Amino acid sequence: MKKRISPILFLLGVLTLSLEIHPVTPEKISIICPKNPSFLETLASREVFRYVYLRTGALLPIVNEDSLTFGESSGIVIAGKDRELMRGLVDAKDLEPLGPQQFLLKTRPIGTRQLVLITGGDALGTLYGAYRLAEYLGVRFYLHGDMIPDEKVPLQLPGLNEKGKPLFSLRGIQPFHDFPEGPDWWNLDDYKAILSQLPKLRMNFIGLHTYPEGGPNAEPTTWIGLPGDFDGHGSVSFSYPASYQNTLRGNWGYRARKTGEFWFGGADLFNRDAYGADVMQDFLPSPESVADSNQVFDRTGSMLREAFSWARQLGIQTCIGTETPLTVPSILKERLKKMGKNPADPMVVEELYEGMFNRIVQTHGLDYYWLWTPEDWTWKGVSGREVEAVTTDMQAALTALQKVRAPFRMATCGWVLGPQNDRALFDKFLPKDVPVSCINREVGHAPIDPSFSKITGRSKWAIPWLEDDPALTSIQLWVGRMRRDAADALRYGCEGLIGIHWRTRVLGPAVSALAQASWDQTAWIHTLPQSKPRPSVAGPIGGKHVTYSASSFQGVDDAPLYHGMRVDVSGYRLGVPNGRYKVILKFAESQFDSPGRRTFGVEIQGQRVLDRLDIFARAGQNKPFIYETPDVTVTDRWLDIEFIPEIDVPSIAAIAIEGSGYSQKINCGGPAYQDYVADLPSSKPVFPPVADFYQDWAGIQFGGPAGPQAARIFERIDGDLPRPSDWVDGPGNLKPDLRPWDEVRKEYDFVEELAALRPTVEGLGNLERFDYWLDSFRYLKGMARVNCLWAEFNTAMEKARSEKAPAILKERTRELALPARIRLVQAVREVYGYLLALVSNSGEMGTVANWEQHIFPELLIKPGQELEKFFGEPLPKDAWPTSRYEGPTRIFVPTIRTAITAEEALALKVIVLSQKPPSQINLYWRTVGDQGFSRVPVGHIARGIYSALVPPVASSIKAIEYYVEAVPQQGKPVLFPVTAPEICQTVVIVPGERHQ
Repeated sequence: MKKRISPILFLLGVLTLSLEIHPVTPEKISIICPKNPSFLETLASREVFRYVYLRTGALLPIVNEDSLTFGESSGIVIAGKDRELMRGLVDAKDLEPLGPQQFLLKTRPIGTRQLVLITGGDALGTLYGAYRLAEYLGVRFYLHGDMIPDEKVPLQLPGLNEKGKPLFSLRGIQPFHDFPEGPDWWNLDDYKAILSQLPKLRMNFIGLHTYPEGGPNAEPTTWIGLPGDFDGHGSVSFSYPASYQNTLRGNWGYRARKTGEFWFGGADLFNRDAYGADVMQDFLPSPESVADSNQVFDRTGSMLREAFSWARQLGIQTCIGTETPLTVPSILKERLKKMGKNPADPMVVEELYEGMFNRIVQTHGLDYYWLWTPEDWTWKGVSGREVEAVTTDMQAALTALQKVRAPFRMATCGWVLGPQNDRALFDKFLPKDVPVSCINREVGHAPIDPSFSKITGRSKWAIPWLEDDPALTSIQLWVGRMRRDAADALRYGCEGLIGIHWRTRVLGPAVSALAQASWDQTAWIHTLPQSKPRPSVAGPIGGKHVTYSASSFQGVDDAPLYHGMRVDVSGYRLGVPNGRYKVILKFAESQFDSPGRRTFGVEIQGQRVLDRLDIFARAGQNKPFIYETPDVTVTDRWLDIEFIPEIDVPSIAAIAIEGSGYSQKINCGGPAYQDYVADLPSSKPVFPPVADFYQDWAGIQFGGPAGPQAARIFERIDGDLPRPSDWVDGPGNLKPDLRPWDEVRKEYDFVEELAALRPTVEGLGNLERFDYWLDSFRYLKGMARVNCLWAEFNTAMEKARSEKAPAILKERTRELALPARIRLVQAVREVYGYLLALVSNSGEMGTVANWEQHIFPELLIKPGQELEKFFGEPLPKDAWPTSRYEGPTRIFVPTIRTAITAEEALALKVIVLSQKPPSQINLYWRTVGDQGFSRVPVGHIARGIYSALVPPVASSIKAIEYYVEAVPQQGKPVLFPVTAPEICQTVVIVPGERHQ
C-alpha cells in the first residue's frame, strides 16, 4: 500500500485522509538510531537533523538506542530493517519484503507518543528514506545543491505510510567531458559536491567517458599503457599528452584566449589567464614532456581515488571507459614498435588493456569499465571489417579483465547500442554479466532505442540526454522528454536509467524529472499508450527538413511530395489500428548525381524490406522511386519503419499506409498536400503531461501566488523552447537570423508573461530563484535578438563591400556597417549582463568561456578587425565591448559542499563581481545550534576570486552553517546565500573512514 502526500499540503498543514498532522513540541521529539550505526545510518540521522532545523528551526537531539526505553518523547526512528530497534516497531509483513535500496516511511502511535519510522532493506534504502522525509518537509534536491523554502513551518510529525521501490536498480548521471560547461572544469570538491547530491535524488551511479587522441585529443580520465609502466600506487612512469578543455586549448571551435582578455567583466571570474581544472595547472594547454604528462595522469588518478571513495561510501557505483576499438596514442605506438610490438596486434591490445585495468586497481576504486561504440555508427553504414574490429577489441578487453581479476565489471556504452544492421549484436557474443547501454540518438531528440527490447538476460541501461550540446549555451527544458524516455526504458526492460549532461543548475527540472521517473511513474504513465515494446510517442525519429527546387520535378506525378524530404531520419513510429496494411514508401534523389553516393536499408516491423537501397541507381536524379510492401501486420497498434544508414544518410519523401477502412499518409518533411498530412520539423513533439511536475516544482521554488502561475508557463514551454544557439563549428554557437526581429520576438512572449509575476514573489530565496529563471529566459531572448542584429550587420557589410573604390568603400562602411556594429555590440552587452547574473558554478563559467572563445571570434572579433582594416584606424569605443563589469555587486560560492567528513577543513572559493573591489569580505560560520557566528578571514587570490577556510570540527558535531558577506564601497552588504543569516548554507558532518 502506498499513500502519496503532497508536499505543498504538508507545508500548509492541511488535513487529508493520507496526511494526519501530529503537533508536538521540539522538547519531546528525538531522532533515534542504533547504538552502533553504520556510516549511512549516521548520515541519515544527521541529514534529518539538518533539514528539520532548516525548515522548522528546531534542534532535535540524536539518541542512540537499541530499544525504545526513553520515556514519553516522540521521535523519528532511523534504522535498517534488520536492526533490533526497528523490529519491535514495524510488522514483519512490512519489513520482510523490503529489498536493497527500498525504504519504508511509516508513522506509528505508541501510547501518547508518535513515531515516524524510516527504514530500508539496506543502509542505502534507509538513507533514501531520510531524504524522502526531507522532501515532505518541502526540501528539494538538485545536482547543484539543495533548495530550502524561505518560510519556516511549525515542527509537526506527519502521518506517513509510503514504501519506496526503484523502477531501475541503477539510476544516475553521465557528465560528459569535452567542453568547459561540464566536468572538464570540475575539481575534487566539485566531484564530492555533486556526488553528495546523488543519494538525495535517490541516484546511485556516475559514469565518465574518455575521448581518445585525435577525437579531438586524449583525456586523462583513463590512462593507456603497459603493465610495467606504473607503481603500486598507480603513479605512471610513461604516458602521453592528455588534457581537459581549458582556455588555452583550441578544439571544438574554441579559440585559445587568455581570460584576462574576456569582456564585460568576465575576466573577474577567473584567477589566472590560463584556466582549467586543477589537475591541468602548470601544464596548459597540454603537457609537453613525458614527465609533465605523468603528473597530469597522477593528479587525475588521485582526484578520482578520493572522489570515487566518497562515492562508494554513499552507495554510488562508479564507471569510466574508453572508445572501442582502442585508440593507441601516437607516442605509445612508437614506443611499442621500438619494443618489437605491433600496436594493431590483438595480443598487444590485450596487453594494453591489462596494463590499464591493473593501473585502475592500484589507483582508485571502480565498479564498471565501459567500452564506447564508435560515434560514426550513428550516421554511416558499418562494414563487416569495422564490426569485427570492435568485437575483437571487446574480446581483448574481456580477456585482460579476467587475467587481472579486476574487482570491477565490463559494460558497453556509446552513441548507439550496436551497428546499424543489428543494434542488438553484442548480446549475441558478450557474457551475460556484461551490461549494455547507449545514449539516445539525435542528441536526445530520438527516443530510447527499441532494440533494447530485443536483448534479454542481461542488464540494460538507457541514457537520455538531459540537455544537448548544439544548444549548450541556451536554457533547455525537457521534463516531458525525460518522462517519455523513462517510460520507454521501463517498457524495454532496462535496469538502468542514466542522464547525460554537462551543466547542472539550469538542468534542475530535467534532473528532478528523471530522478522521479526512475522511482515512480504512476502520476502520468496512464496518459501513454500501453503497448509493448513500442515507444510511447508517434512520429518521425530524428531527421531534418530539406527543400529542393520545384522545377526539378516538372512533369512528375504528385511533384509536391518530392519538393521537401526528411533527411538523416532514423525512422517513423506510427499509431494505427491492428490489422493488415500495404505500406508505400516514396523516395527521390535530388542531392547526388551519380550512384553509390547514398545507400541505406529499410525495415518495417523489424523485417528488412530494402537492403542497400540506392535511389539514384533505381530511378536516377529527381525521379521518384516508389516501393510497396503489400502485407504488413500490426498487432499492438504501432507500425515501425526504420532506416538503416550505410553510405551517407537516409532520405524519405512520403509514406502511405493503406488498409481496410483505414489510410494514413505523410508528406515527409513537407506541408500538407491533398490527403497527405504535413510533417514539418517545426511540429512540437508529443510528450507525457508535465502539469503536476511544474505545479510542485514552481510552487516550491517561487512560493505562492507566483508559483502556480509560473508553473503554467513552464508547462507550456517545456520541450518547445526557442533555440537561438546551435552547433556551428562547436556547441552552442550563434548564427545570423535573416528574419525581422519583430517577427522573432513573438516567440519569446512568455518572457514578459513570466516577468509580470515578479512583483508577486515574496521572500529573498524565492526571488533569487525566480530571477535566475527570468534572467535565463531574458538571456535566451537576447541571444535571438543578437542573431537578428548580426544578420543586419552582415547585410550592411555586403552592401559596403559592393563598392570597389577604396574611398567610397570606407564611406559606405562607416555609413552602413558601423551603426549596425554598434547596435550589435549593445545587444551583446545586454545578453552578457544576463549571463553574468546567472553564473553561480563552474558550468556557467564554462558558458562564459564559450562566448569568449567560441562565439565572439566570428561574431565580434574578426568583423571588428575587418572594419578597422577598412577604416585604417581603430573603431570608436562603443563599437567594441568594454572590459569592465557593469552590473550590481554579486557574491557566490561556485562549489557547494553539503557534506564533509569530521576533521576535514571546508575550503571555500568565493567569487565577487563588482564594479569596484569591495571594501571588506567576511565569512561567518558556527556549529548549528550555537548562538553566535565566528568570523574567518577571507583572502584575495586575484581579480574577483577569494578564498576562506572553515576549520575542522569534531565528529560529535552534527552540522555547521555559514554565510559570506561582501561589503561594497557604497551601498548595503551583499550576502551569500541571500537568505542569510536566517537561512545559511549548511554542511552536515559525517565520520571519516577511520571512524567507521
